[in-house]
Amino acid sequence: MSEPQITLYRLQACPFCERVVRTLDEYDLDYRSRFVEPMHGDRNVVKRVSGKRTVPAIVDERTGVTMSESANIVDYLTKTYGEGA
Repeated sequence: MSEPQITLYRLQACPFCERVVRTLDEYDLDYRSRFVEPMHGDRNVVKRVSGKRTVPAIVDERTGVTMSESANIVDYLTKTYGEGA
């Protein structure tokens, strides 16, 4: 079995992150979750990947897309893998 092509950077109990998780699950997409530091200033791994310290953030290796902001991610997933595909 191959590694998931999508990595989701998230916090536990984050409603914006859960919105993205629901969309990933709705489209039956395999993904890996990377839980990040709760303190905004300590999220260096997210900053290295997306240029920002905000979550959620995704990296889609299949398409080369990296983005943050839950509404943008949900829109991207819908257009790329869901109803809009």
